[in-house]
Amino acid sequence: MNINLSEKIILVTGGAGFIGSNLCEVLLEKNNKVICLDNFSTGKEVNIIDLFKNDSFTLIKGDIRNLEDCKKAVKGVDFVLHQAALGSVPRSINDPITSNDVNVSGFLNMLVASKEASVKRFVYAASSSTYGDSKDLPKVEETIGKPLSPYAITKYVNELYADVFAKNYGLETIGLRYFNVFGRKQDPEGAYAAVIPKFVKQFMKGESPTINGDGNFSRDFTYIDNVIQANILSLITTNPDAINTVYNVAYGERNTLNDLVGYLKEYLSEFDETISNINVNHGPNRVGDIPHSLASVDKAKKILNYNPQFSLQEGLKEAVKWYWNNL
Repeated sequence: MNINLSEKIILVTGGAGFIGSNLCEVLLEKNNKVICLDNFSTGKEVNIIDLFKNDSFTLIKGDIRNLEDCKKAVKGVDFVLHQAALGSVPRSINDPITSNDVNVSGFLNMLVASKEASVKRFVYAASSSTYGDSKDLPKVEETIGKPLSPYAITKYVNELYADVFAKNYGLETIGLRYFNVFGRKQDPEGAYAAVIPKFVKQFMKGESPTINGDGNFSRDFTYIDNVIQANILSLITTNPDAINTVYNVAYGERNTLNDLVGYLKEYLSEFDETISNINVNHGPNRVGDIPHSLASVDKAKKILNYNPQFSLQEGLKEAVKWYWNNL
């Protein structure tokens, strides 16, 4: 989708991470100046190594928990795309204090710095975890439940703070509730690796991945290019009704983990046919997980003109190709 956005100065926090680095890349391609703020706690230099060739790219090594770093990063900036966070429900359960420091205190620092620098718009990564124990399907932005993890609490608090800053200080904010984002540059390593890159790497090594539960839990898996589209639309919209609210960012279709594994084996078998014979293990359900997730994307379609181009299957084909060539 060709969306016009050029000759702006845009700060991407967490710009060396999975989503942030993809955003940096596309914004540079669209002829913008891009500043990346990252402390490399989860981001990786390899994700942005090619961007250093571009004179319009600047890296600031800093931490959103440090207000002075935030103030330095927002100086002269038109827009902020705030992606910096400590993700992962299990990580937040194991270490709620650090998740809160980064995701809440760091978020507040970025809001304060953006307000003081008169940033035109602050677009931030919200999360589908905010829906908590709500059993409604599909998930609609105005109806949420109680959070089920410290991570979910932090992401909901972000939305509350953004709303308060919009009302009290006139800062334009837009929150994007991401649903299970996947794609190129997503890290397969570590204890908190997302399921898709982790499974891809295990299959490529001839190992049997372990599904939490019986595999019938379902998710609205969202390819990275859909997420990039939503971020850029959030920056360029001139519709006053589009500002100071939150949107689901997803494809609007759910697939079970068993479905996901079937697609992965099919697409990876095109590179190595022995992968089709690898069996899958099943373990216990994970604490803090909800059984099913499905987004309504009607609000984003109607107000932002969001039009997701990649289904799970289409996105997986692209992701598998990338992993095969880069792992």
